[in-house]
Amino acid sequence: MKSLWTTLIPIFLPFFLFAQTTEISLSKGLIINESCKVTTGNYAIASSAEKEACITISGENLVIDFQNAEMRGAAEGVLPNLFSGRAIVVIGKNIILKNARARGYKIALFAEGVEGLTLENCDFSYNYRPRLRSIREREDFSDWLSYHHNEQDEWMRYGAGIYLKNCLRAMVKGCRITGCQNALLMTGCNDGLVYNNFFTFNSGLGIGLYRSSRNRLMHNRLDWNVRGYSHGFYQRGQDSAGILLYEQSSQNTIAYSSVTHCGDGLFLWAGQTTMDTGEGGCNDNLIFGNDFSYAPTNGVEVTFSRNRIQGNKIIDCTYGIWGGYSYESSITGNFIAGCKTGIAIEHGQNDTIQRNAFQFDSTGIQLWARETQPSDWGYAQKRDTRSRDAILDRNIFLNTRKPLKISNSKNISVNGENLFLGFEKLLETPKPNENLKFIRNDIYSTEAKIADVWANPELAPSKNLNFSHPGKSPDNPYAALDIPLRELKEPDSLPDGMLAVLPKGFPRGRKFILMDEWGPFDFRRPIATLDTLAGNLYSLVLIGPSGNWKIAQMEGVKSISAKRGTVPAALTVERDPSSDVVYIEFEYSSPTVIKTVFGEVVPTGKSYKFDFQRFEKKLEWDIQFFNANESDSLISSQTITKGIPVVKKKVSELAFAWWGSPAEGVQEDKFATLSTTNFSIAPGEYIIELTSDDGVRLYVDNKLLIENWDVHEPETDEITVKLGGNHNIRIEHFDAGGFATLDFRMRVKR
Repeated sequence: MKSLWTTLIPIFLPFFLFAQTTEISLSKGLIINESCKVTTGNYAIASSAEKEACITISGENLVIDFQNAEMRGAAEGVLPNLFSGRAIVVIGKNIILKNARARGYKIALFAEGVEGLTLENCDFSYNYRPRLRSIREREDFSDWLSYHHNEQDEWMRYGAGIYLKNCLRAMVKGCRITGCQNALLMTGCNDGLVYNNFFTFNSGLGIGLYRSSRNRLMHNRLDWNVRGYSHGFYQRGQDSAGILLYEQSSQNTIAYSSVTHCGDGLFLWAGQTTMDTGEGGCNDNLIFGNDFSYAPTNGVEVTFSRNRIQGNKIIDCTYGIWGGYSYESSITGNFIAGCKTGIAIEHGQNDTIQRNAFQFDSTGIQLWARETQPSDWGYAQKRDTRSRDAILDRNIFLNTRKPLKISNSKNISVNGENLFLGFEKLLETPKPNENLKFIRNDIYSTEAKIADVWANPELAPSKNLNFSHPGKSPDNPYAALDIPLRELKEPDSLPDGMLAVLPKGFPRGRKFILMDEWGPFDFRRPIATLDTLAGNLYSLVLIGPSGNWKIAQMEGVKSISAKRGTVPAALTVERDPSSDVVYIEFEYSSPTVIKTVFGEVVPTGKSYKFDFQRFEKKLEWDIQFFNANESDSLISSQTITKGIPVVKKKVSELAFAWWGSPAEGVQEDKFATLSTTNFSIAPGEYIIELTSDDGVRLYVDNKLLIENWDVHEPETDEITVKLGGNHNIRIEHFDAGGFATLDFRMRVKR
């Protein structure tokens, strides 16, 4: 018979050995193949190659504790768009990495083929992120993201705090990633657990899954993973998201997380495989108990797939839930308020929408089908894409202007005591429907609005509408949401799962999505942001941690309402009309520690400078359009230099985005443009940014400074030039097909 000691040795020996492990120091090229601790400190370990590993962890059954030691991959002053290399590469099995810190890399931690990887309490903030080109008044199309393919690790070009490839049963717990483009990317990873993490204020994704199934993403803070937003100007999101599920990622659980102020809260797309074959999808994912509020685009987007979306809070999004081509999906018990459209499903089949609460939405539920399908979609050719057989059951609509908009759909059942209270028009039917059933619903409205309901020809034959007297309201309008948990199939919360919500008093609302060239503002330092602009009058808002500020210097300012004060503050600035520039530098001190946009710590009381600047020089452009030979694969400059323009225009801004013909008489594809301007400017250094799709050439005073004359997706070229006095700019551009853009911007270099 074995003794108790003999039995316990295999259990406790690994922990005993780890406790006795001596500390090691880090150096470039180090390979760690046994359990150890890392001596605390900062390690400057740079990498110049894109895929170079600075530290490698390799082996089985290892426990590595960094003890908060930090690796730094870039020298001070190197910008995040220039970061390269991988701080830590992990290969092997059953490896635990704790308390690691790494910043200044393209990818902080990369793991491939690791079974049983655990990452705990690591901080991989302030790694790669690109400079964003969108500005306050308009977006730049080079900022758009594309996650459609990752078979060859195409996602790596975007960088990440953590990139996991083909890792089974990985656990990521208690980690922090901010100030990157992407926090956690997982491709080919199954049966993992990601919880209690803070992946916030990144310019791309909080968590991205590709061909990854049966993972649990729970109790995470994933707020402000966003780009492509300017309050009051545009709300595009540019395919940023708190959570991304792409290409055959199925049976995942996404629960109990705060995913607010993201481009999309959750963005799910079946994948190119499904689009080509009509088979598969990102199916049977459970999306439960999350907060997807304040998304510029969709709180939840689920397309070409079958999923369950239950018990979520979705407030103030353009679309609460966008479910294009969803089938056999359940949308149950969600609270959707203040959205342009609560739930929108085009070409859906057999979907159930029940016991949801809609409040103050413009449209509650919209179901419809287009007349035609894209001919190059295999999905549309091989699948049923009609809008049909949806059940709308026991939902409540409170003060929703148009509760229902149903068009070109078949066998839609609006039944089971839906409650309509305070609406303008109950049902809008832009196109006729077949067999629209509307029975046993409670409608509380005025007599005039009741008459409007009866006026709809699709409802007039129905004798099962339960109208109530004007002014009467139900005693408990939310009774329809009293759903037993067994019906919701609530996932078990984790025993040590944190309550993932925004802290009390933290800013909420889309007006607090404040973007700069490096991503979303994180409220950890003061900034000056433009609120309104009327002629030469600027209304500025100073926002951030409380502290004292004063003006250090100004340029192009005629008057200002205050020269010192405390944050927050509002200022009125009058621009000197003779100046092309408004520049104000603020000096600030705070009683608390703050962090810069690049994560550098500014100690208590130390002076910190931030500024506000705008370049207001207006250029008048002459633009000419030329039709090119449709047989030309690459349009020649001779099309412009020797061709005859078919259209001429004068514009005050060279900022175009064309999805078809740019002007009458110009071909949709295979056209060219010539843009010229003459101007006078104050002496100085200026930065010119030029975004193009497709080819472009830029000349200043007949000198070629930018040449990107090939077929490409939207790209931005940047140069610095010295100007002063009179100058001429000439821009040649061509479109080879599809979308085209041309966007010129200039600013003072400081």
